[in-house]
Amino acid sequence: MNPNVTRGGRTYGLLAYLYGPGRHNEHIDPHLVASWDGFAPDPGRDPEATVKHLATALDLRVKQIGDRAPAKHVWHCSVRTAPEDRRLSDAEWNMVARRVLHHVGIARDNDADACRWIAVRHADDHIHIAATLVRGDLRRARIDRDWPKAQAACRSLEKQLGLRRLNPGDGTAAKRSTAAERHKAERVGRTETPREKLRTKVRQAMAAAGTETEFFDGLIGAGLRVKLRRAPSGDVLGYSVALPGDHNAEGDPVWFAGATLAPDLSLPQIRRRLDAVAPDEAGQRLERPDRPRSAAARRGATAHFDAVLVVLGREEDRAADDLSGVAAVVDALAATSAQSTRAELLAAAGAFERATRSHVRAAQADRLALHTAARRIMRAGKALGRGEDGDATAMLLSTLILTTFAIARWHAARGHAQQATAARQAAVHLRAAYRQAAATPMRRLRQQATHIPAPARRRYDNAIRTALAASDRGTQGPMPALAATLATAEAAGHAPDDLLRRAIGQRELATADSVEDVLVWRVRRLADLPAAPESTPVAKQRPPTSEAQRQGMPTVTESRRRPRPPH
Repeated sequence: MNPNVTRGGRTYGLLAYLYGPGRHNEHIDPHLVASWDGFAPDPGRDPEATVKHLATALDLRVKQIGDRAPAKHVWHCSVRTAPEDRRLSDAEWNMVARRVLHHVGIARDNDADACRWIAVRHADDHIHIAATLVRGDLRRARIDRDWPKAQAACRSLEKQLGLRRLNPGDGTAAKRSTAAERHKAERVGRTETPREKLRTKVRQAMAAAGTETEFFDGLIGAGLRVKLRRAPSGDVLGYSVALPGDHNAEGDPVWFAGATLAPDLSLPQIRRRLDAVAPDEAGQRLERPDRPRSAAARRGATAHFDAVLVVLGREEDRAADDLSGVAAVVDALAATSAQSTRAELLAAAGAFERATRSHVRAAQADRLALHTAARRIMRAGKALGRGEDGDATAMLLSTLILTTFAIARWHAARGHAQQATAARQAAVHLRAAYRQAAATPMRRLRQQATHIPAPARRRYDNAIRTALAASDRGTQGPMPALAATLATAEAAGHAPDDLLRRAIGQRELATADSVEDVLVWRVRRLADLPAAPESTPVAKQRPPTSEAQRQGMPTVTESRRRPRPPH
């Protein structure tokens, strides 16, 4: 049950909308379900009553108080049930309205001087509560924190009425698009409102920026209109952005200040984060020079998440230092991803930004590593989505999924219900993007596994089972892609047993959708193997490095050279 609170200065205008057809003829049978005394005129059911009669009755005390009335004397709250909830009766909606008004303080039970109010129903799933904020004793109604109090009332009503239990708000969420913004987007055929699109663009510019100048240049480079607010000294105090072509009725651009897009996109918050960003590293070698820049940037980012998972596993408050960095990496991936994964990554970035804000304050400045990694991804440019950079995307996504689940647990342990839900939603989108990115490399690895000689394959399978059993992961099915990766790593001179032990020991496998996939990418990164598997299996191996080989078990090369027994 979701309340939405606004204030205004025109009682008649609000009632005309509530009893009218709606913007899309969606209002059906508008009528009163409750009022301050139970006898208010109802233009929906009483042919003798009009909207003007009802407005006059509601405004009686406002007129009596005269100039002392507040400019915005109309309090409006819509209360909506979830799509899967049952249909409430008018009597139940009557109780909902009274409970909300009591909690907010506009009309407490047994208060003879409470404000005048009504509750109008014109749809199955919601009501509108309208009240005028002058009491019967002609004093202004004193209400504060009305939205959190309305939220608390709804949480109690959900339990009592057997409705879907929503997460309680904590005042850290970004401001939602207004109904007018949503209807405007529908009229012009946009799938998202200007506020939502601008929020995405500003976050991506933030992920790429190392300085305040780079941030503003990034906004302009993304095609946004930018307006700076300056002090008389010329110092920049704030900024606003607008979409080209988005105008109001007067033809002026519709500007959004950074703080109205999200609390952490205000200029002071952006400066705080930029102060913690490392100096420009343009030209610094990211990894091996034979790798594409986009692939190297993604592999480099993956390595930083090991430390994040350790802190999250310890349930320390300082994990808050890393949340904005994780968000920056997701934003950077969404901005530079291939077309096949872009929609899911944009959805993941939009969901995860809610998980970055809570009342737990970072104990120190944001750590540099993840923000620097995000900048590298942005500066490396668009990824093709195939070959080394596409498979490096799958490698990074595999780690990001586990990280977001760990962040969800971290929030849940602190009672941050909305942030935990947001992190889990982001993980769902990241998993969908991962499946798309990993389909080709995993298929190629499984094909490689069919070329491994049987003795060597048995050795790898046994090593995998032993390592997982030792880590309490239990019995797992065949893992051909992991066996093929171990064969390639052994050919490059690595000990498979050691790689497996290290890969499994890097924490967080419990939430893995596929343990095999996670271990494949960890082993490839630990052994510094290309993210993109070769199209043909490796036929050459280095001298034996494992204890099993030293005891005489055949290697891949040895088994190929062994002559076949005579028939």
